[in-house]
Amino acid sequence: MRAHEPIIAIATAPGRGGIGVVRISGADLAPLLGRLFNVPLKPRHAHYLPFNDRDGNAIDAGIALFFQGPHSYTGEDVLELQGHGGPAVLRRVLEHCLEAGKEYGLRHAEPGEFTHRAFLNERLDLAQAEAVADLIDASSEAAARSAMASLSGAFSAHVNTLSDRIIRLRMLVEATLDFPEEEIDFLEKYQARAALQDIQNDLAALTAQAKQGMILREGLHVVLAGQPNVGKSSLLNALAGDDIAIVTPIAGTTRDKVIQQIHIEGVPLHIVDTAGLRETDDTVESIGIARTWAEIEKANVIIHLQDARAQSDELDTAITRRLPARTPVLKVFNKIDLLPAAEQEKLADSTAASLGSTQSTEVALGISAKTGAGLDSLRQKLLEIAGWNPSNESPWLARERHLQALNDAGTHLDLAAGHASQNDRVLDLFAEELRLAHDDLCAITGQFTSDDLLGEIFSSFCIGK
Repeated sequence: MRAHEPIIAIATAPGRGGIGVVRISGADLAPLLGRLFNVPLKPRHAHYLPFNDRDGNAIDAGIALFFQGPHSYTGEDVLELQGHGGPAVLRRVLEHCLEAGKEYGLRHAEPGEFTHRAFLNERLDLAQAEAVADLIDASSEAAARSAMASLSGAFSAHVNTLSDRIIRLRMLVEATLDFPEEEIDFLEKYQARAALQDIQNDLAALTAQAKQGMILREGLHVVLAGQPNVGKSSLLNALAGDDIAIVTPIAGTTRDKVIQQIHIEGVPLHIVDTAGLRETDDTVESIGIARTWAEIEKANVIIHLQDARAQSDELDTAITRRLPARTPVLKVFNKIDLLPAAEQEKLADSTAASLGSTQSTEVALGISAKTGAGLDSLRQKLLEIAGWNPSNESPWLARERHLQALNDAGTHLDLAAGHASQNDRVLDLFAEELRLAHDDLCAITGQFTSDDLLGEIFSSFCIGK
């Protein structure tokens, strides 16, 4: 991005609205302000005035807000023109500003360029900048609250605290490297091993929170799998609270996947209904079954739905053996409303025992997609099996790259601990692993980040932000 040039964009969403905003940012907007308005704009004050074209004809009337750098969102001079939200009006205002600012190099902003400049001018760190996009994209109240917490710096504060502790330990280690005869004494004298262990423990806790934060941001890919006619489409409809999928008593009705997003305790779940798994000569159904197995391979959680009246079915046993071992599987018996009362009670006891179990592959829940019985237990177990703990909700969102950086930092700290446990002179290796762990943490907040990664992150933002 050409950071020296002033930029402009419509900052509100496309379409009609009561208010529309055109935003301009640049190192020095004073000459442009003189071209656009006949009156001086006082910084941080609202000015109601006409937005005229070059011939003096009014395009619109609205509020002009001028923020003088560095006290602005981008850290540069920023002008916001707030007028009526009609697309034609906003385009005319935008085109007039571009014409007036042509000699100053004013150009259309690229996606995320305003926030990119805020990052470059140290108004936000990289994790906070990403939280801007997460706040815009939040699909639930919980996600919006957590994105706001990230934007306010909650996640960055945890990362920076760990980074500072690693730096202090590095300083002690590297200061000792000039005196190799004191290396072993150093580890004991300054309790370096204990300090490192404390850092590792806190990093592990932060990583666990990041996993929950990533679940809240990305959601869970939950696949409904099982034989035809066990109630997968009925379960999808029951969880979604709407008739999303077609339900008939005819086996093989679902030929292709149906995806619906729902929220449980603010956590987004992408529920995928799939074709029933069985042997078939039907070409179209065979394609659907192949796609089912492809979805199962991508799942975060698999719900293996079975008919409660046939709990020892051979085909279900074969399906269980083929499910990927790396993916949590939730075994669910549907249609319990068709069982005798004694069997319903027995399955209810099994369901109660399953709740809170850490062995996800041994979980057995009884439900009725028709009556809704057991669905609350299923929702609770979906959160448990995914590692989500509502009583310890992550206060911020996290991304895959954040989690990867935390895991990489943990690996280097483990290697540092291995060097510290040896009874020979390995402080140079100890210090190097601390440096690499520190670099990994700094990549989260953007202190050490490649331009390619920055381009990838900010290109996903909307234009005008």
